[in-house]
Amino acid sequence: MTRRVHEVMTRNPVALERGTSLAEAARVMRDAGIGDVLVVDQGRLCGILTDRDLVVRGMAEDRDPAETSVQAICSAEPVTVGPDDHVDEAVDLMRRHALRRLPVRNGSGELVGIVTLGDLEVERDPGSPLASIAAAEDARNR
Repeated sequence: MTRRVHEVMTRNPVALERGTSLAEAARVMRDAGIGDVLVVDQGRLCGILTDRDLVVRGMAEDRDPAETSVQAICSAEPVTVGPDDHVDEAVDLMRRHALRRLPVRNGSGELVGIVTLGDLEVERDPGSPLASIAAAEDARNR
């Protein structure tokens, strides 16, 4: 029986309002030991920001991290998955869109989690190198 996304996702993902500065986003990511934050507008998902975005779209473009908002460089309108979707559906979405993470929204559009490539790899092949790395990261961040 295939598991559902809600069984493998991280609940209560870190979300920042779209006007948050890049500097503050970087501090939040550092302090939480995470590589991404969801970007919201009054609680509604409007983007996702990764540590790579901070480097490639922020620092490498000489943007002022204290003055630039997360909305300016985040990936807007991210592909999402539902908590009751099968894990295989999440894998397929990641493959088709070349993504490493998917925000999870319930039927009313409320953010309820995030599922990462590492989460899915642990589910599909617990002995794989990526699963081992993901497990080590989880242990470090607890």
